[in-house]
Amino acid sequence: MPYIFDGHNDLAWAVRELCGYDLDAIDLANGTERLQTDLPRLRRGGVGAQFWSVFVPCSLTGDSAVSATLEQVDFVRSLVARYPEDLALAATSAEVRSAVEAGKIASLLGMEGGHSINCSLGTLRMMHALGVRYLTLTHNENVPWADSATDIPAVGGLTDFGREVVREMNHLGMFVDLSHVSAEVMRDALATTAAPVIFSHSCARELCDINRNVPDDVLAELRDNGGVCMVTFVPMFVSQPVADWYAECLRTVDQRGGDPRRLSSVEQVIAERSRVDPPPPCTVDDVADHVEHVRTVAGLDAVGIGGDYDGATFFPVGMADVASYPLLLDTLRQRRWSTAELAQLGHGNVLRAMRDMESVAREPAAAPTGLGPW
Repeated sequence: MPYIFDGHNDLAWAVRELCGYDLDAIDLANGTERLQTDLPRLRRGGVGAQFWSVFVPCSLTGDSAVSATLEQVDFVRSLVARYPEDLALAATSAEVRSAVEAGKIASLLGMEGGHSINCSLGTLRMMHALGVRYLTLTHNENVPWADSATDIPAVGGLTDFGREVVREMNHLGMFVDLSHVSAEVMRDALATTAAPVIFSHSCARELCDINRNVPDDVLAELRDNGGVCMVTFVPMFVSQPVADWYAECLRTVDQRGGDPRRLSSVEQVIAERSRVDPPPPCTVDDVADHVEHVRTVAGLDAVGIGGDYDGATFFPVGMADVASYPLLLDTLRQRRWSTAELAQLGHGNVLRAMRDMESVAREPAAAPTGLGPW
């Protein structure tokens, strides 16, 4: 089976919330039902490389957001050090390949939300120095230089500083991640970048019409950019009936005076409603439909996988945890995908995009700015 290079997993924040990063309190080596991710299930799922999200919520701002992001980075490094037979830190495509060849799960870092850099290119550069290899430009709320897909538009896309962030990421060798951003930011970033971009965990808006998903015109641009849309498994992004059900939950949050952009408010309402009115079923075939749509519009070279495990409340039937990737691959195989095509989806496309992104950073005119030689 082709190995999986997954674009997004929120284990780090889940462990912070569950037990304050105490790895003695959970058994990731032998398996735990308290999380959607552990080492045995990663192995069963065929995961060979994982972008671990070093997410912090938008409720943390300024220096607090930066500090919490550093704590997330520290946890992932501690996780890898705790399980050296299974995990290996990776910051380059070559290190990913070396880890996989050694039978380990390559572990990469991705920041989820521009609030993690607090409008500072110096902070961005230091996060790169610590091994962070993508930045999702926003999370659920706007930042001063970019609009989120799930907030009221404020700047109409990217500001001049936002474009400077994109260019600096190109210089450093860091993926620009366009999940969570508005369609205008997607288009502005694609017009600015000199390197391939990714959507670390997004679906196709044509099949599930929500702002969080990627419009077809952007997918078409992705073909020329050389980037990758890593299809996620989150049912409210995959299935229109589930998205409509979820929209009702958001309206309930709003009616109660909560903030629909804040996960803590939304999760409580989801739990309450699910007991009396469960969400409509979402299946692996729904996920496969998004994979095939991205392939049709953007091309085979532009599709990947970003499950978002430990970052969502529920998942499609039969896809409850990180052991579930083979079900998707088997479903696509039944739809006449070849082994070579599944390998591109599973890891080949994002690994190639990473090499291409690194080659832009290596160009002499694209040296990091501001802090001298590295």
